[in-house]
Amino acid sequence: METRHIIVTGSVQGIGYRWSMVAAADELGVTGWVRNRRDSSVEACLCGDGEAVARLIAWARRGPPSARVDHLHVELAEAQRFFGFEQRPTA
Repeated sequence: METRHIIVTGSVQGIGYRWSMVAAADELGVTGWVRNRRDSSVEACLCGDGEAVARLIAWARRGPPSARVDHLHVELAEAQRFFGFEQRPTA
């Protein structure tokens, strides 16, 4: 199991990025969460099989069709256990 913390910047709020990430994570079997940040970025914690997490990170670099991703920061995160993938409130 791998856990990654990501921050996505660009035009990623107000266009369904979080909802689309939940759908992509569910399809890949990745657990964790995603939320908007007050600085207009999107933050997420991804946990799962290394290949599945890598595929979700690749998806996050593009996002849904209406997104414009300028930068994706990825870092290792402390292992956690999640049940499903959820949208969290803005932080």
